[in-house]
Amino acid sequence: MVVEGDRDAAVRRLQEAYADGHVSDQEMDELLNRMLTARTHGELVSALASLPEEPGATSAIAAVSGRIQRRGAWRVPRTLKVESALGRVRLDLSRAIIEHPVVDLEVHLGTGSATITVPRDAVVDLEGLHTGWKPPLYSTRRPRRPGGPTIRISGTMGLGRLKIRHARH
Repeated sequence: MVVEGDRDAAVRRLQEAYADGHVSDQEMDELLNRMLTARTHGELVSALASLPEEPGATSAIAAVSGRIQRRGAWRVPRTLKVESALGRVRLDLSRAIIEHPVVDLEVHLGTGSATITVPRDAVVDLEGLHTGWKPPLYSTRRPRRPGGPTIRISGTMGLGRLKIRHARH
C-alpha cells in the first residue's frame, strides 16, 4: 500500500526532473499516471527508477554522543554514512522512501548500540561489516515478495552491538 506522503514526494521529484529538462512531455504524462495509480510501494519505486539520480545521493549523519534517530517517511539516499562515538543509533527503514534497488549503509560506531529496522521484503547483506566485540544480531529472512531493496551494511563496530530486524507490516 502506498502512503500518500510517499506518492507526494515521488510526484515532486518527477516535477523537478521535468523542470530541469530530464523528462519529456510524454514521459511526464506517463510517469505521472503511473505514480498516481500506483497501489504498492514497489510500483511507485519502479516509476521513479527511470529518473536521473538525485544530486547528493550520499548523505552522512554523525554524532559524538547522544542519539541518532530516523523513522517515518524519510528519504533514504543511495549511500548513507552513520557515525557515532558514544550514542545510540535507531534507523527505521520500514516506512522510509527507498528509491534505489540497493542501499549502502556504512556504519562506524564506537561504544554505542544500533538498531536498524528494514522493510519486510528487504534483503540484508552484512559482508562488509567488521565487529570488534559482539557479532550483529540478525536472523536471515526470506522475502515474501520479490523485488524488495537490498540493504548492504558495511563499516566498523567497536564495543557496541548491531541489531537488525525486519518490519512486521
